[in-house]
Amino acid sequence: MDVKRQDAIEASIDINATGASVWELISEPGWFINGGAITTHRIETDGAFSTVYDAIYGKFEFETITLEAPRYAAFRSLGGHAWDDPVPNTLVEFWIEPTHSGAVRLRVMESGFADFGADEHAHAISANTQGWKAEMLAAQRYLDGK
Repeated sequence: MDVKRQDAIEASIDINATGASVWELISEPGWFINGGAITTHRIETDGAFSTVYDAIYGKFEFETITLEAPRYAAFRSLGGHAWDDPVPNTLVEFWIEPTHSGAVRLRVMESGFADFGADEHAHAISANTQGWKAEMLAAQRYLDGK
């Protein structure tokens, strides 16, 4: 029997900030590479392709798929990680949505996990689920009041 594997991780958080300030953050490739606090990265860009250098975690490569200001951004992870992390070629999508309370809801979906090997799949789903919780909280802390 063929078992269907989880392909995507989704998370969302409400942020008391303007859509423009949230867009400024999420439209940068690799903004979410950090240790739970938003940091500045050195980014080299060649067309749609970006190499993001993080002082702690190393080098990451992304392809910018879509930037639809001020509501939607999509990037493809192309790997280049400094450690053994089986997450290349996932699609990371962000949506910015107004809420009834005046806040902005930031949603993320990372997909492309179904084709990973069994061991890689379990590790990636677990690690990235926890990672997105931390990164969404980091975005909220960084952007609240902006």
